[in-house]
Amino acid sequence: MHEAGAVQLGAVQLAAVIGAGTMGRGIVMSLANAGIKVLWLDNNPQMLEQALGVVAETNAHNLKLGRINAEQCAARIACVIPVAEYAELAQADLVIEAVYENLELKQQIFRTLDAILKPSAILASNTSALDIDAIANVTRRPQQVLGLHFFSPAHIMKLLEIVRGAQTAPAVLTAALELGQRIGKVSVVAGNCDGFIGNRMLHTYVREARMMLLEGAYPQQVDAALQAFGLAMGPFRMYDVVGIDLEWRARELAGKGQDDPAIQVDNRLCELGRFGQKSRRGYYRYAEGSRQAEHDPEVDALVLAVSEQLGLRRRAIDDSEIVERCLLALVNEGAKILEENIAANSHDIDLVYLNGYGFPASHGGPMSWADSQGPAALLQRLRSLQQDFGKHWQPASLIERLAASGQRFADVKEGQL
Repeated sequence: MHEAGAVQLGAVQLAAVIGAGTMGRGIVMSLANAGIKVLWLDNNPQMLEQALGVVAETNAHNLKLGRINAEQCAARIACVIPVAEYAELAQADLVIEAVYENLELKQQIFRTLDAILKPSAILASNTSALDIDAIANVTRRPQQVLGLHFFSPAHIMKLLEIVRGAQTAPAVLTAALELGQRIGKVSVVAGNCDGFIGNRMLHTYVREARMMLLEGAYPQQVDAALQAFGLAMGPFRMYDVVGIDLEWRARELAGKGQDDPAIQVDNRLCELGRFGQKSRRGYYRYAEGSRQAEHDPEVDALVLAVSEQLGLRRRAIDDSEIVERCLLALVNEGAKILEENIAANSHDIDLVYLNGYGFPASHGGPMSWADSQGPAALLQRLRSLQQDFGKHWQPASLIERLAASGQRFADVKEGQL
């Protein structure tokens, strides 16, 4: 076997993408737009044909708008090479798997790739949360496996989370960073944990937003408060855009998590076929052909009914509480991510949130915002929330240490914890 990471991805000649869904399409365009030849495989030939049509339409649209010229348009399309079988991928330097979030399916694909690819090839998964080590360990080359978590739409969104597994070789990480630079991404290396950096923090943020619906707020109020702070969109508008049903279907598939009070409003919306923009009804309603979120009193009534069924007493929640709880949930989880060495420093966490989650640049990212508040004030506010809402608000030990030393998140360097 060749030395791990012997191929330098800065000079990759041939890439491959498995999967022709939304993510696969965006990743293929990201690579092709940078002049990288891409072999494209999907087990459904019709899906692949349709996806090739979307790529052609996207390039034609960019040509029409003057973003690219005819020569560039033709070159991008020529870089995309549809294939029908795994055997045709044998000479690829890098393969990115972009199928739906199912661990067994991804493991099966990685076993197949490991058997047919040349020894120097690097294998990457576009998973947004699954265990990279569980995927790497089914191969004979775990040192050449990593996560490349693109954000949707992948050919437009700037962020790329590069996820290192327990055995990922340093040379492979370097190659991935070079690739990210070549395709114009803002790349951040993350450790392997559920949700990595971005989605792990998002989970705590969204949970607070959902709990406040049950306690007395409504979707439009929560979103408006966070958008007034500067976020590109609030959590409920975000879910309407990505699809409320994605997490719902994942919970159904896993057969667990459906009883959590926090997601009962989501469950009811999905049972009514309110999946978001794609069904023109979610937390909001949408006119035919419009992406404009419109207030829907039916959703307010549903929120009220779910609260009552859960036996919760509603109260008035003001905008400052909404912003406080959502932001402090992000920051407290970000502190744990630093403690666990999932992120190298607070700046990397801020890069993730500025480039992947619409956090306002004026605040510099969640950890930069936290530093502007001061660690002692953060600690006091978290302890107050813990007293009011329970142990999940227990301050991260890093915040306690920073408050005691007078340091800030920006002062914490990798390996100093």
